[in-house]
Amino acid sequence: MLDRNGNLKGADFSHFYTLGSIGLTHRSADLYDTDAQAKITARRIPGADGITYIPLYPPQVSILFAPLAALSYGTALVIWLIFSALVYSLCCYALWRVCPRLRNERSTVLLLAIAFPGVFYLIVWGQTSALALACFTAAFFFLRDARPFLAGVALGCLIFKPQLGIAAAFIFLYMRAWRVIAGGMLSAALQLAVPAIYYGREYSRESLTAWMHTMHAVAYDVAMLEPRPSQAHSLRIFWALLVPGRAAPLALYVVSACIVLALIAAVWSRRQALPLSVRYSSLLVASVLVAPHLIVYDLVILAPVFLLLSDWILDRRPESVPSISTSPILTSPISTSRMKVVLYLLFLAPLAGGPIAQWTRVQLSVVLMSVLVYLIWRESRRKLLAVGE
Repeated sequence: MLDRNGNLKGADFSHFYTLGSIGLTHRSADLYDTDAQAKITARRIPGADGITYIPLYPPQVSILFAPLAALSYGTALVIWLIFSALVYSLCCYALWRVCPRLRNERSTVLLLAIAFPGVFYLIVWGQTSALALACFTAAFFFLRDARPFLAGVALGCLIFKPQLGIAAAFIFLYMRAWRVIAGGMLSAALQLAVPAIYYGREYSRESLTAWMHTMHAVAYDVAMLEPRPSQAHSLRIFWALLVPGRAAPLALYVVSACIVLALIAAVWSRRQALPLSVRYSSLLVASVLVAPHLIVYDLVILAPVFLLLSDWILDRRPESVPSISTSPILTSPISTSRMKVVLYLLFLAPLAGGPIAQWTRVQLSVVLMSVLVYLIWRESRRKLLAVGE
């Protein structure tokens, strides 16, 4: 069960397997007991002695993985990886189907979907990010079909990775999309209520409180939260890598995150300027940037960005623009050309991000995502001015 570097295969999946083992035995007292979980991991997984994880996931995650914990670790890992690959494939296929200008690029899209670095890390680490991608993908289609409440339900399911929902919560509150907010709150509340029903008398408010205390304890400890900072891709770790100390990086993170959210809020408030596909892409990029905790495997949620933005850019090629639209504000070839370059580089950035970030202390993916947010904001402003003329 060890790879060529001596690491346990599945890596993070071992933690989910341990949580599932707790779910099987209904021992809610062990949900946030690090020592108890380390013993369970060593007992149930061959070669896992000494592996310890900080229990950051909410209680319902233990119930989700309980069925897999009834199997041997190797079997459970294979099933989970196949499931994750299937979810990712279905999300990409569904999005590709609504990108008419990519229909004739089937082989290229398939190759790039397989080669996306975020998927590689998702499979290697055995993480749950495919579920987050499914939530974001479902929310996009519900918004596209004018079903805001169901979009909120899909986004509320992100409560198992709450850091990924910060940007969405802000945007829909800013837009006063109360149906989306209501759906999200209901979905999250139902998820957090499930453990009380499942664990019965063994469960108490102490488990949920313990989860919140754990989250609060690591929120200000970057070293504990991100043991491999060069593999993190958010503004929080960008500043922690670049600037020494604790207070200054945190302040810079808050300021830069607020700027990103302000730009995205401006994009979403200009609905007539850009289509939903572009606005939603900006939301996904912002979700990555402002997340206080985000590792390379979570970049899988950017898969819709590459599909949706590529389709939109192809639609804005000179031959795709009606001949009567001669205004440079409408065609904006310079803006789309820059966006193409940023997308190309961002696709590859996770592969080089680790070594480059270690040597230079600069995470290039964060720079590229910030530039992409700015380009989308500038395009929305440009289109709004064009509509006004």
